[in-house]
Amino acid sequence: MLKSPELPDCFYLDKPTLIGPNTPTPKHSLYLSNLDDQKFLRFSIKYLYLFKKAVSLDILKHSLSKVLVDYYPLAGRLRTCSLDDQKLEIDCNGEGAVFSDAFMDITCDEFLEISRKPNRSWRKLLYRVEAHSFLDIPPLVVQVTNLRCGGMIFCTAINHCICDGIGTSQFLHAWAHVITKPTLDHSILPFHYRHVLKPRDPPQITHTHPGYTKNTLKDNNNNAHVDINQYLQSQPLVPTSLTFTTSHVLRLKRQCVPSLKCTTFEALASHTWRSWVRSLDLSPFLNVKLLFSVSVRKKLNPEMPQGYYGNGFVLACAETAVKDLVTPNLHHVVKLIQHAKSSLTDEHVRSMIDLLEDKNVKTDTSSSLVISQWAKLGLEDLDFGEGKPLHMGPLTSDIYCLFLPVVGNFDAVRVQVSVPECVVGKFEYFMKEGLENEENGDINGFHNGEQNSLI
Repeated sequence: MLKSPELPDCFYLDKPTLIGPNTPTPKHSLYLSNLDDQKFLRFSIKYLYLFKKAVSLDILKHSLSKVLVDYYPLAGRLRTCSLDDQKLEIDCNGEGAVFSDAFMDITCDEFLEISRKPNRSWRKLLYRVEAHSFLDIPPLVVQVTNLRCGGMIFCTAINHCICDGIGTSQFLHAWAHVITKPTLDHSILPFHYRHVLKPRDPPQITHTHPGYTKNTLKDNNNNAHVDINQYLQSQPLVPTSLTFTTSHVLRLKRQCVPSLKCTTFEALASHTWRSWVRSLDLSPFLNVKLLFSVSVRKKLNPEMPQGYYGNGFVLACAETAVKDLVTPNLHHVVKLIQHAKSSLTDEHVRSMIDLLEDKNVKTDTSSSLVISQWAKLGLEDLDFGEGKPLHMGPLTSDIYCLFLPVVGNFDAVRVQVSVPECVVGKFEYFMKEGLENEENGDINGFHNGEQNSLI
C-alpha cells in the first residue's frame, strides 16, 4: 500500500527512441482544417491506461511501426504554413513517434487505490520532451511503465490538432488490431484529408456563434468584464472525481418538471454546470455559458468520410443567467443544451468554419464551463492482447470537465474537473445533493461501501 498518493520515481533503462513507419510513406504537407488548428486545441490529449499484464516492449514497438504506415501523419511534425504563420500544417516526413520505457516500483492494486484523482506526480508516467514550443513536440509520445507486479501503465500524448477523441480511439484500436489480429485487415482505414472541412471563399458567416469571441484592444482594456477562467487559473486547483450510475442519472431526469425526454449526457451536463456555477457564488445576473463537444461527422451534408480521424467536432454553446441556472428544476437547462445541439446543422457548422478564418476569433472560455465527452468512444475497451484495462482516464486534471468511461460499467459516467481548493467541498456537495438513496437515512445518502452510490 502506498503511504501517500505521490508516485515513486520512474527508472529509465534506456533513452527514448523514435519509432517511424516500417515501410516508406508519402512525403507531403497535410492541410489542417480550421477546426484542427484553432488555438484552443493546441495541446496534446494525454491518456493513461493501467493493464494487469504487461505487453512485450518489442511487440508494442514493432506494431507501432506497422500502424504508423497507415497513420503516417502521426509520425510527422507540425509546422506553420509558409504563406500564413497563423495556420498550421503537418509535415509528413516520417520522423517518427517518441517511445519511452521505464519501471516503477508499485503494483496495479496500489495504483488503483489512488486512480480516481490525478496528481502532479503522475506526470512521471509520460516522458517529457524538451521543446521550445508546442510545435516542436512530436505529435505522438508514448511511455510504457512496467510495474513490480507484472502489470503496466501505458500513457500516450496525441496532438489534438491532428486527432479528436474519436480519432485517437480509432488510432489506438488500430494499433491494438495489429497485435491481436495481425492477419486481418483493419475494418476502418484512416481518412487523412481535411479538405472536407475547408472554408468557403469568400467566407459566409450566416449564424451567430456565442461560443466564440473576437480579440480586440477594447476587450483587453475592459476591466469590468468578469473572467471566471482567469480567476480559476489564479487559484490552487484540486481535482474532483464523481461516478454517476444509471440510478443517479434517473434521479436527475426526475428533476425536469414538467418531465422531458433527455439523454444521460444532457441530464448530467445540466447538473454539472449548475453545481459548478453554484459553488463559485457568482452574481445572479451574470451570463454564463456551457461549451460541450458534439461530433458533426453525421451532421454535415454529405456526411464526413468513414475513418476521418481529424477534429470532426465543434463546441456547442448553451447560455443563460446564473439565476435561471441555479434552480432545483433542470427542465430549463436541459432545454438549453438540447437547443444548442439541434442548432448544429450543416449550414451552422459551415458558418463556424468560415468564422474561424479570422485568426482573431477564439473560443470564449471567459465565463464558460467546458465539457469534453470521453465516454462512449470505446477508449476503455483497448486490448493489446493481454486483456482490457483495469483503469482508463486522463494523465492530468484541469479546469476543463471530462465525462469519462467507467471500466466494467458501460452505462456509468465519471465526472472529473479541477476546481479551486476553497470551493471543492461545496462543488462535491452540490453534485451529490438530491441524489441520495431514498431507502437509507443517511443525510448525504452516500455510503462508502454502497455499490449504487457516488464515489
